[in-house]
Amino acid sequence: MRRTSIAPAADPGLAELAPDQRLRRLELTVTLRLNGLLHGQYRGLLPGPGSEPAGSREYRPGEDEVRRMDWAVTARTAVPHVRQVDADRELTTWLLVDASASMEFGTAELDKRELAVAAVAAVGFLTAGVGNRLGAQVLRADGVRRFPARSGRTHLLGLLRALLAAPRATGPGDQTGRTAPAPVGPPELADGLTALHRFANRRGLVVVVSDFLDGLPDNPDQPPPWERTLRRLAAQHQVLAIEVTDPRELELPDVGLITLVDPETGRRREVCTSDRQLRERYAEAATAQRDQIHQALRRSAATHLALRTDRDWSVDIVRHVHAQRRLAAAPAGALRGGAA
Repeated sequence: MRRTSIAPAADPGLAELAPDQRLRRLELTVTLRLNGLLHGQYRGLLPGPGSEPAGSREYRPGEDEVRRMDWAVTARTAVPHVRQVDADRELTTWLLVDASASMEFGTAELDKRELAVAAVAAVGFLTAGVGNRLGAQVLRADGVRRFPARSGRTHLLGLLRALLAAPRATGPGDQTGRTAPAPVGPPELADGLTALHRFANRRGLVVVVSDFLDGLPDNPDQPPPWERTLRRLAAQHQVLAIEVTDPRELELPDVGLITLVDPETGRRREVCTSDRQLRERYAEAATAQRDQIHQALRRSAATHLALRTDRDWSVDIVRHVHAQRRLAAAPAGALRGGAA
């Protein structure tokens, strides 16, 4: 079962920039706003596990991997320690980008798909470096498009250009509201993760950009179908889950009678948003759904970065990177003191 966001019908009169214009504006935004993070030899969205030894520190339960235990220092000090390492000089980053119909929605400056492309651009520029490679798989309504892992700015710009120029996923419904059966279903997020697990053989960084609405069970106690594979990826790689949302997916405005459209099936329903109880039930259900996603990501041991179409995505990314680096650099005692 694929659960999707129920979204107001998109405004067909919204003008869009040409892909090349959008790409230039996106590159300028990343360069200017993330410039402080792009300096230095070791840069990235997450502090990497690396391979160069750089001393030891006290073990932090629930945060450190047991396989990184420094047994010699542990035996000498009688206090559990883990090995510290510098970031790998050559990093392979794998992207899984959700470009399904549920991502074709937005009520702010960006829609969810454009925000996903911005996230891909940030990942690409922040992980760029000599020898570093970037590969991607894009889940589209017409199948999966794969980009081999390569290095260089030209490769990154080609990936972004392909994402911006890709045809929009409109779902099986047409403008009149009729619904036609799709001959082939869109690729599932779980299938994309499984394929990525086969390709990503060398330890590196895996970034999943999605709204994570795919296959959420009605029973919140049941894990979504993509959780198991995401957990397997996290056991081998660093995994960053970038969750893309829009404010209208979290609450309905009081604007009277509106038409809601399921972007995956094309089904439509008229709803009177003046009903306060209806808006409250919608907000409660949306909150429960997001909590379900967050719990699944936490169980998968993936680092979670939430981006919204009504917020400055570059600020959210900067805050996330700084928070991750402070967490990695802080001594265990300082963390315990801060928590107290």
